[in-house]
Amino acid sequence: MASSTVTEASGKRVFAIGDVHGCPDELAVLLRHLSEKEGVSSEDLVVFLGDYIDRGPNSKAVVDVLLEFRKNHPECRFLKGNHEDMLLDFLGFGGRLGHAFLYNGGLETMQSYGISVFAPPEEMTQALPQEHFKFMCELESIVVANNKFICVHAGLNPLRDINAQNDSDVFWIRDEFISNVHAFEKTVIFGHTPYKEIFVHLPYKMGLDTGLVFGNKLSCVELTGGAVMQIERDTTEVQVTQLDLSENGN
Repeated sequence: MASSTVTEASGKRVFAIGDVHGCPDELAVLLRHLSEKEGVSSEDLVVFLGDYIDRGPNSKAVVDVLLEFRKNHPECRFLKGNHEDMLLDFLGFGGRLGHAFLYNGGLETMQSYGISVFAPPEEMTQALPQEHFKFMCELESIVVANNKFICVHAGLNPLRDINAQNDSDVFWIRDEFISNVHAFEKTVIFGHTPYKEIFVHLPYKMGLDTGLVFGNKLSCVELTGGAVMQIERDTTEVQVTQLDLSENGN
């Protein structure tokens, strides 16, 4: 089983953004809000928690939006989700459960790129924009932000040291992580498992997948101050609220 690489990052403020799943319009509005209303700059860190593709109407456009944002914010970091992991495995570049890719939203992803699902994987890879394929291959596994937050897609195995995590857990774990406390001495920020509202279990974890593709909303939290920015599906306005970071509950 492949081991996951841990990298470190820092910022005056740290923004984390939950699962997008092929919904570019709401993502574009949220990122414009970060740039224009929150004044995100090179001093800040923006971490995307993975699952940019699959299920939604236009995964290709989502990646275009992310790449455009990175041009103006090169300090941002992109994590790999299980859906990017499935795509890479499907194309023959490692990962897990590639055989299930098309049945878990991958069909919509291929359609957004205008790629026939009957084409061999080699032709599919060649048909992907080179910048998009490079983006997928360079996604990160675990980012420790400000030595206070562990950003990861699905979660961590609480029985393993952070430097001994494997990709299976990092991209796919659920209950073993969510239902237990851990000894990492940092708050784990994760996506993958959708909730109606942000899942808060401080000081241990915070879940930011709020089911945008299922008709709910896309969520972003500024982790150092607790500001919450959310946009509901098929709307164009970002709602800003405040999270009590001292809260300790489920």
